[in-house]
Amino acid sequence: MFKQKVVKKSLDGYRLNSLTYLANKYNSDKGVNKHNYTALYDMLFSPYREKEINIIEMGLLIGGPEHGNNASRTTDDLPSIKMWLEYFPKARITGVDISDFSWFKNDRFDFVQVDMGNREEFSKIKDRAKNATIIIDDASHASHASDHQQHSFLEIFPYMPPGSLYVIEDLQWQPSFSNKKYPLTLKLFEEYNLNDDFSHPDKQIEKELNSLKEIISGCFLFTDSYSKKGKYKVAVIHKK
Repeated sequence: MFKQKVVKKSLDGYRLNSLTYLANKYNSDKGVNKHNYTALYDMLFSPYREKEINIIEMGLLIGGPEHGNNASRTTDDLPSIKMWLEYFPKARITGVDISDFSWFKNDRFDFVQVDMGNREEFSKIKDRAKNATIIIDDASHASHASDHQQHSFLEIFPYMPPGSLYVIEDLQWQPSFSNKKYPLTLKLFEEYNLNDDFSHPDKQIEKELNSLKEIISGCFLFTDSYSKKGKYKVAVIHKK
């Protein structure tokens, strides 16, 4: 899709209301200073910018259990949530994390505390998923354990409405506590695109994944800075 690497520009080259500019304003790692995801998201999400949509982001702030800290840590910032609230002035945003962010108050934001490592806990957000136009899995925040990513996708994606977008970030990295019996999520979706079929060492998970094929209209994988030779970092799955 991208023939050459997209070079990260200085912020002087971005519109003041662009998602990349807002990511820098709120110190989100999705911007040009780190992952550069906002270049993709500006393109994907701009048609929804002035619409009254619902968005769910799972994983809200780096520095939790993925870095050896307790889930009950004290939290004091919500960079990407602040970014989304300004970028989508009419959207309702739901934040999901294992740590507590209920202190953040905004009329268009609500928070649900969920342990992404426990599949049963996803029942807390399934009703919200029924109305979500965009869901972004950035959890367990900055840990991106493949087993967590795959469980999240299985539990949440089926509830989303037709035409919605499910995004999984940081496919290329795994924390030490991830279940090594699970393949990297990037490999899972890469093979799905090649074979039109999911393959998984856990045959029950494989069966569950393949049961979703009829509601997937497309799976798009994007590499680091959108380089032709880069590793896949982001998956965008479109709901049929």
